[in-house]
Amino acid sequence: MKFLIVFVALFAVALAEEVPIVRSEVDIEPNNYSFDWATNDGQAAQAKGELKNVGTDQEALSVQGSYRYVDNDGVEHSLSYIADENGFQPQSADLPVPVQA
Repeated sequence: MKFLIVFVALFAVALAEEVPIVRSEVDIEPNNYSFDWATNDGQAAQAKGELKNVGTDQEALSVQGSYRYVDNDGVEHSLSYIADENGFQPQSADLPVPVQA
């Protein structure tokens, strides 16, 4: 769900500022989906989701994706993630490093 909120927010920002979309691909199937979009100002997002263990008690959606944007100072930020039965697992140089006890 967090992924969807981030995706919608980034897409809304791109549309609100009338930034031209230079790539937009969507593929939706019954048990999987993918999307890939980019704007000419450096924003981009892509993801692939797949329903796993269909029809069982362990049925779960597994998503792998990433997004990137360029901030007001011209610095590019990016994040990749996996979201599945183990939770949301982001990876980015922009995230703080967890403190080991």
